[in-house]
Amino acid sequence: MSKTEVLNETFHFIFNRMVDTGQAPHYTEIAAELGVSPEDGRKTMHTLFESGVYGWLFPNTDFIASFAPFNNQPTQFRVTVEGEQKWFAQ
Repeated sequence: MSKTEVLNETFHFIFNRMVDTGQAPHYTEIAAELGVSPEDGRKTMHTLFESGVYGWLFPNTDFIASFAPFNNQPTQFRVTVEGEQKWFAQ
């Protein structure tokens, strides 16, 4: 798989996980999805964020804080779909 394809798969995995659960995955979950080592999953996640996607990691950590349009931490912007509130917006 090319680097672009890996980043695309990583983007979609993070986005779909946030849609499905309201929470961002840990880099070990990204690694498992990609079939790579945890360290390679961590590096791929960092490369994705460095590529300019709209989102960021919590400062000085490997935890996803925000992945547009979602925020992984509670904000005043609650998102409710069909009566279910499990998301926060940026």
